Amino acid sequence: MSKFFTYEDRLSLQKYLKDALPFKEIARRMDKNPTTISREVRKYSSSIATGYPGFPFNACKNRFDCRKKKICGKECTRKADTYCKLCQSCNANCTDFLEEICMAKFKVPYVCNGCVTIGKCTLLKNIYDSEHAHLHAHEKISASRSGLCVSEEEISRLNQIITPLVEQGQSVNQIYINHQDELMCSEKTIYNYIDACLFDIRNIDLPRKVRFRERYKKPEFKVDKGCRIDRNYKNFCEFLEKNPETNLVQMDSVIGEKGGKCLLTIHFVECSFMLAYLRDANTSKSVTDIFNLLNHTLGHERFKKLFPVILTDNGSEFSNPKAIEYGTEQFIGLRTRVYYCDAGSPYQKGAIEVNHELIRRILPKGTSFQNLTQDDINIMMNHINSYKRKKLNNRSPYETFSFYHGEEVLQKLGCKPVAAGDIMLKPGLLKK
Repeated sequence: MSKFFTYEDRLSLQKYLKDALPFKEIARRMDKNPTTISREVRKYSSSIATGYPGFPFNACKNRFDCRKKKICGKECTRKADTYCKLCQSCNANCTDFLEEICMAKFKVPYVCNGCVTIGKCTLLKNIYDSEHAHLHAHEKISASRSGLCVSEEEISRLNQIITPLVEQGQSVNQIYINHQDELMCSEKTIYNYIDACLFDIRNIDLPRKVRFRERYKKPEFKVDKGCRIDRNYKNFCEFLEKNPETNLVQMDSVIGEKGGKCLLTIHFVECSFMLAYLRDANTSKSVTDIFNLLNHTLGHERFKKLFPVILTDNGSEFSNPKAIEYGTEQFIGLRTRVYYCDAGSPYQKGAIEVNHELIRRILPKGTSFQNLTQDDINIMMNHINSYKRKKLNNRSPYETFSFYHGEEVLQKLGCKPVAAGDIMLKPGLLKK
């Protein structure tokens, strides 16, 4: 039973607090001790001064009956308000201000996440926010492990041993070997003390270290796994059980040279029809931009019909599911649903993986996409989608998609059929 909270744990805890579950029930669901849950909530909850629409933060006991006006004088920025209690500066400027404190935050669960009156409360609120709690927790862990835990007397003692010998030209390694019992610390610790300028000597006094370049650390991109909560493969299967007639769409990326252009592939499983879009970089924004373009091209209602549910892998380019599901502000409501395969389980979206073999016939692995254009990709996909399949009763994906969704949709997507005798699935197709 771990006391450590991952980001996913904190997201679940925030959800349970919003549902007003007791600590014992939360502890049972998260397999943790109720005391651990209580300590986490009290330690990392934050105070937020907010009101609700039309009523700003106001913690004064007299806020309901107050009729004061023009407390700020001529400097007031909210002259349109009838009373000063509707102004955010009311508490700071009123001489009769008496703070009211909600006593609920001193009792279990100590936060206002699940409070039924939070939508009509203007007092100071105690909120458990998973993102803030996670950052705060890691800051505390980092602070507890940073710095040097050593006394001034110990530094002075080590300085008297090390500094004279370094000034004689000896290396730290030579000093450590001959005075290991006196130093009573590791060689790396000595270097750390020198880096921190705790001795009379500096790095420039070490003949070799001054010539070393700092090691290059490859930047790491860490995906926020919180986006996959309630969107895993198990949730996907549960959704299909409730909606068995849903048309399934799978999504993936095809990479050329590392760091260069890449493809976003969208595969309609029912008819084996695939779309591919060229992207300058493998980023989440490039993916959402393509779906916004499709929504604009097809229209909102037709987009919802074509893309009811999308299954993809755990790549960083798919780490913003809400932007795919809801789009930009001009689109209203949910337009699709995004789910993720389990890690290391590409067979869960095997249909698109198999169809990638046809792309690799034309663009073998290691091929650079830098000189390709979207027109080239459209030509390639027209040939692939016109290639007849046995599982489609010897029809092509183009014909099958046209039967289900109509020729007009294919025209809007810029797709064209290719005669059977002209189909080419070789690298020579795109050679100019």
